[in-house]
Amino acid sequence: MRSRHIKPYGTWPSPLSSDKITSDAVTLDELRISRSGTYWIEKRPAEKGRCVIVRNFEGLTEDCFLEPFSARSKVHEYGGGAYCIADKGVYFVNEKDQCIYFVGHNTSQHGSSPEAITNKCHLRYADLEFDQYRNQLICICEDHSPSSEYPVNSIVALNLESHALTVLCSDYDFYSSPRLSPNGRKLAWLCWNLPNMPWDGTELCMADIISNTTGPSLTNAATVAGSEIVSIFQPEWSADNILHYVSDESGWWNLYDFDKAPHQLTHTKFEFGLPQWVFAQSCYAFISNNEILCAFIDNGEANLAIFNKQSAKLSILNTRWSSFSSMRSFNNTCVFIAASTKTFPEIVAADIRKSRDYKLHTFTVKSSITTKPDDNYSSGNRICFTTRDKLSAFAIYYPPSNRDFLSDDNEKPPLIVLAHGGPTAMVDTALDMRKQFWTSRGFALLDVNYSGSTGFGRAYRERLHYNWGIRDAEDCCDAALHVAGLGLADPHRLIIKGSSSGGYTVLCALTSGTVFSAGACYYGISNLQSLATDTHKFESRYMDKLIGPYPEKQDIYKQRSPLSNVNHINCPVIFFQGEDDKVVPKKQAEMMFEALKNKGMPVAYIPFRGEGHGFRKADTIKHTLDAELAFYSRVFNLDRDDVISINIENMD
Repeated sequence: MRSRHIKPYGTWPSPLSSDKITSDAVTLDELRISRSGTYWIEKRPAEKGRCVIVRNFEGLTEDCFLEPFSARSKVHEYGGGAYCIADKGVYFVNEKDQCIYFVGHNTSQHGSSPEAITNKCHLRYADLEFDQYRNQLICICEDHSPSSEYPVNSIVALNLESHALTVLCSDYDFYSSPRLSPNGRKLAWLCWNLPNMPWDGTELCMADIISNTTGPSLTNAATVAGSEIVSIFQPEWSADNILHYVSDESGWWNLYDFDKAPHQLTHTKFEFGLPQWVFAQSCYAFISNNEILCAFIDNGEANLAIFNKQSAKLSILNTRWSSFSSMRSFNNTCVFIAASTKTFPEIVAADIRKSRDYKLHTFTVKSSITTKPDDNYSSGNRICFTTRDKLSAFAIYYPPSNRDFLSDDNEKPPLIVLAHGGPTAMVDTALDMRKQFWTSRGFALLDVNYSGSTGFGRAYRERLHYNWGIRDAEDCCDAALHVAGLGLADPHRLIIKGSSSGGYTVLCALTSGTVFSAGACYYGISNLQSLATDTHKFESRYMDKLIGPYPEKQDIYKQRSPLSNVNHINCPVIFFQGEDDKVVPKKQAEMMFEALKNKGMPVAYIPFRGEGHGFRKADTIKHTLDAELAFYSRVFNLDRDDVISINIENMD
């Protein structure tokens, strides 16, 4: 038996270096499948965050294009839907110029360069859909002309011969998911207006699409589902030209179809949908006209199932995974991205074989990490805790885990509480190397699905309405105290960290009490008033429901801003910020840093040139891990010899 050494929590040496984590991992996204192969996007930190479309055909894998091309849309700033597959190749949005390019199949190995389809200008594109009947692309267009206060969003058709651009509809503030029926006769799409976000309320529209001498146009357009208070997700056509979609009209995102009238297919308290932060998300795919492979979330836990429309039966499949995304199908093959507590995200190809019970026959096409999962890795354990409002909330606890080290039985580990972004996001138990970076060093982690998170029904999301900065922060505090009360963490070494809106939750938790002894804020919000007047269109009215309309409620904006309550922060804080961030501008972090510095509180600020909202470069990710570890080591006097030197103001 392997002997284990006794060392205090937080001081354990770990084989998982920041170099290994950043060099060994890619993010898998935007899975597609067609007769020409299986495609996906790899976001590669080692290539400065370049997004590469990869194709697997008959067991051979190749990149679809060479450097410097990168497939990433900037519509809504968050992007998504950056490419589509056509008969002879792939159309994609290039990150640098936001133009659409074409690259043919089997050309990248010869060094061929993609061909520009659109000109460099003020237009951005997303959610590309190939129309084989008219040789055109249908997609979302975002016009950033300098003459407009905000970009103008529309659905457009791009003729692939003449390159002429035709606006199909532009009456709403936002559009997504243009989907052409298999027979090419109808187009469905989603649209919504400010102040709504797409998980608040969207309309599902459908129209006939026709061609004439002046180009394509839509006729007989009508809203078939959704409203200002009902959210629609993922419209898709089955092979027999029946429109399907997900709606939360019942209070839960359930499956529907539309054939002359809306028809609810599933009647569950499960979530078959997700918040539409990015384009082209997919939680279900068609096995046949009668059967749907779908992923749903039950109280924050993901499951895979087959829904049979004829019998109205939902058959849950027994799989090893607990996280699913990007579900697609072609002929008899389904593909999706999956992960579990023991497996990193991977692309899975599956066929469904029918017997008395459905059986899933799968193989892995690609793993996000080349390192094999280690039995020594910490696994997430789901917990439910009671908030101060006597409501149930949820979190995932990761204990410290290292095969070579133990701590004294009387010591409790330092705990890092993670506040996710969104705030509508949801955390799950998928194996994550960055979490293992901390648990392998002797830290415990607590991932909190605070009030407002997805995965627990619409009412749970709406708990945060007009309560942002209060309930989310309180839930994180209550979760930390709950875990400490169970003896799973040291109550004197509680840390909170988060990014974006999670960074705002971090600062609110630090200004509202003394639960935490340190905080790490990644591109977080410190001044709500500044954010209300200095952010992009997509989120320009997001706070209307989270805080209240601005400027009518500007007194609440000031009251809830961490910058207004900086004197209540009595513990060290470190800030990480991208200098090119358009969502949460760097001034937000700079103001908070200066205020804490002037107060005399230990504080550090590390900006990154060339980074935006969400860090993508390997060097940046590595430095944040190393700097955060160095920060905690200084704050808690952890005896480590592997930490880098960082500047912490007001700390000797």
